Amino acid sequence: MFVLNRVLFAGSIIVPESTSLTACHFSAVHRRTCPRRNSPYSSVDSERYSSLVKSVMSSRVSSQTPETLQAEDDHVYGPVVKAQTPSRTEQRLPKTLHPFINSERTVETEEPEAGPPARILLNRGKSRPFIPSVTRILQQTLSPEQIFYLERWKRRMIAELGEEGFKEYSQNIFKQGKLFHSALEDILTSADTWRNKNLSETPQCPPEAQGYIQSISHVLEDVSAVRAIESSVQHGSLNYLGIVDCVARYRGVLCVIDWKTSEKPKPFLSNTYDNPVQVAAYAGALNSDGNYKYQVENGLIVVAYKDGSPAHAHQINSELMSEYWKTWLIRLEDYREQRSSASSSMSPEK
Repeated sequence: MFVLNRVLFAGSIIVPESTSLTACHFSAVHRRTCPRRNSPYSSVDSERYSSLVKSVMSSRVSSQTPETLQAEDDHVYGPVVKAQTPSRTEQRLPKTLHPFINSERTVETEEPEAGPPARILLNRGKSRPFIPSVTRILQQTLSPEQIFYLERWKRRMIAELGEEGFKEYSQNIFKQGKLFHSALEDILTSADTWRNKNLSETPQCPPEAQGYIQSISHVLEDVSAVRAIESSVQHGSLNYLGIVDCVARYRGVLCVIDWKTSEKPKPFLSNTYDNPVQVAAYAGALNSDGNYKYQVENGLIVVAYKDGSPAHAHQINSELMSEYWKTWLIRLEDYREQRSSASSSMSPEK
């Protein structure tokens, strides 16, 4: 033990005078020198920064005005193009709202007596005047948007398959659809019930149609009381005709049924494009046709798939059918206007 009579500076430790220290516990402390880190602001131009702060904090009013700022923006970026508020276009209605239901007949609410389904053949004799079909009218009154997408699809298919390949593809699609409808007709007119059977393995089902038949098998379980199959209908006053695929009860409701095939899934009614309008046109013609003693207010579109995946069944209730009937009347008016314009342009000037 010894006494220090002076102040020792050991690094950063100050030892006061007359402090007793034990020699064994005393050690010299050496100051470590670390390199000084550069501040991230060291490279900032302090003079310019100071003037910037002064200009921001200054209470003087800027000489810039909204008008001069707008002028600068117009010069740099160009004038602002303001979008116009879309105007609400009124829904187009047919000029003449022909009735969808024949008021002289009553709508059946009970099952009719059992009997073979009707099949009225289409008679287009030479002596009969030309009557346009539903399919023809719809094809010739497509909207510009529909025509654009249809032509684009056709160009893509031709680019992929070639002209001959696309022609063969179209023929195969038509053939498969025809075989499917033929096999379905045999099933629906068969004396044996089709329920609880593997319909795709029935003798009358060709290989090309087996996937489609298997696809609709669950739908056929809800089909009963078939009234007509592949039967022609004609609207007397509106002067058009068509061939309905089927008229039957689906889940107890009498419907005009349209069987469709597709390579792509169509889970929504909107995916079927003009098919609901087509069904409404058929139903309206049937309700006007004297060959049928009943009325149909509802529709059904069944989309079958070649791979056998479950078909999509889209029901169209009476309210929707009335709306699609109005759309059909508009398309019919457009078709007649086109025909009238074409006739006028071809007639010689007087």
